[in-house]
Amino acid sequence: MLAAAVLTSALVMVGCARDTGTPQPGAAGTGTGCERNAAPAVAGGAANTAAPLPNADASGLKVGLAFDIGGRGDGSFNDSAGAGLDRAVSELGLPKASTKELTAAPNESEDAAATRLRQLVTEGYNPIIAVGFKYATALETVATESPNTQFAIVDDSSVDLPNVTPLVFAEEQGSFLVGAAAALKTQSCKIGFVGGVEQPLIQKFEAGYIQGAKAVAPNIQVDVDYLTPAGDFTGFNDPAKGQVVTTGQLDGGADVIYHAAGGSGQGVFQAVKAAGKSAIGVDSDQYNIPAYTGVRDVIITSMLKRVDVAVFDYINASAAGNLQSLPTVFDLKVDGVGYATTGGKIADITADLDAYKAAIINGDITVQSTPSS
Repeated sequence: MLAAAVLTSALVMVGCARDTGTPQPGAAGTGTGCERNAAPAVAGGAANTAAPLPNADASGLKVGLAFDIGGRGDGSFNDSAGAGLDRAVSELGLPKASTKELTAAPNESEDAAATRLRQLVTEGYNPIIAVGFKYATALETVATESPNTQFAIVDDSSVDLPNVTPLVFAEEQGSFLVGAAAALKTQSCKIGFVGGVEQPLIQKFEAGYIQGAKAVAPNIQVDVDYLTPAGDFTGFNDPAKGQVVTTGQLDGGADVIYHAAGGSGQGVFQAVKAAGKSAIGVDSDQYNIPAYTGVRDVIITSMLKRVDVAVFDYINASAAGNLQSLPTVFDLKVDGVGYATTGGKIADITADLDAYKAAIINGDITVQSTPSS
């Protein structure tokens, strides 16, 4: 028991552990201490501005996909990227035999990442899609060496080369909506966020989640923990650590936990199920992920980061020779992010969430992408 307590304490202190807000007891009409604001009234609703490119013929392409840690089966954004490739095979005539998937190893060297990309170049794959910001340095090197090969990179816009297309998302906007959902569903006026690695991309999830929660309940308290510090990517594939840290948040009174932790989310869900509380998934509709069937009853929604849409659209635009048709950012306006309703657990609050969505799309609410100090 002492060892378990020490482990729990040590893991919670890794990276960042803090809380925001001070719940006040006795808010009228709620019985939870949360003083909830009414959803915004937005005239005209939220009209998406997506204008999808017609399906092109991709039968002549060879597409390489370099996954991040976890690869297919992570139940998160790698699976979503894979779904985009599968859709291209199904809808664009891309031969399955003309695709290849490779997967990163935890904490591998830049040389190893570059070798993986070079392998795809050497074998004639074009375009090549790197899934995850950790490929940025290796991709810049390999894309410079291979100017006649087209590349895309998910979650990074730092590589400024004519043959590299960034596929980036407004994660903070989707996270705002699930933060609002958490604040509408909490019974304790205390919720939690578990990030995989404490670095700017995952902090976008945190920032939007907290802002959305506080838009609904200004006095809500949000516990924040990261599994590993910046540079240590094992936080995206450590369910045991995710379970321990989440248990700490639940023991502290949080009753809705949102994770942006990749494969570590399995441990988050297990801890929430053991406590009989609620969880929010990320990237994919995790209620529908087969690996999560045993815990799906606690998943009330997921923040949808449509990596599948971005990968499909990129392959389609590549086949059409029109990469300029891609959006600069996959945001709410183009359905690049959103929230899941599978399971019906937030059916009673979707009108409120859609009102916040409309306010964001219309510019009435600006969602911050970095956490407040």
